Amino acid sequence: ASDVYKRQVDTWVVGHYIGDNALAAVGSSYTLMTFLTSIVIGLCLGSSAFLSMAYGKKNQNLIRNGIFISAVVIGSLAVILTGIIYIWMNPMIRLLQVPQETTAAMREYLFYVFIGFFATFLYNYVANVLRGIGNSVTPLFFLGISVILNIFLDLYFVLVLHMGIKGAAVATVICLLYTSDAADDTPCVD
Repeated sequence: ASDVYKRQVDTWVVGHYIGDNALAAVGSSYTLMTFLTSIVIGLCLGSSAFLSMAYGKKNQNLIRNGIFISAVVIGSLAVILTGIIYIWMNPMIRLLQVPQETTAAMREYLFYVFIGFFATFLYNYVANVLRGIGNSVTPLFFLGISVILNIFLDLYFVLVLHMGIKGAAVATVICLLYTSDAADDTPCVD
């Protein structure tokens, strides 16, 4: 959910203040971004189901082991996917059949926004762990702050610093890092 709101903010800002080519680049990026983040988010949801069952059994060892193993496995996959993204970014863009005039802007946006891919994993993982143990308010709180922060940073980087599409991507990454750090600092298990 976090990524969806940030992408909507990026789309609105680049569409209104940068232009059609930037809007097409950000919009074209969504397919690839959604596909890759959905893999990680789906695995985080699966670990949440396991952890909620362990929490219901009040089995602290099972919870701790489940958190450790799933975090290592899904985190490792996030790192591997990040490597794949950067190694095969150009073939993926060609596969998506993005118009030639949009590919450079799309590549720039993806390059910067995928710096935050591990942070996307971390936020979604911790948010799902918290939801698995019955705390759905804390992840929602961090999401709300992050989206508001993304609006202001997008506007600042694009309008004040004139960073263009890179500014929208960097603002999103900063918000992802904030959200993942804030969520990571939340105690999960006694």
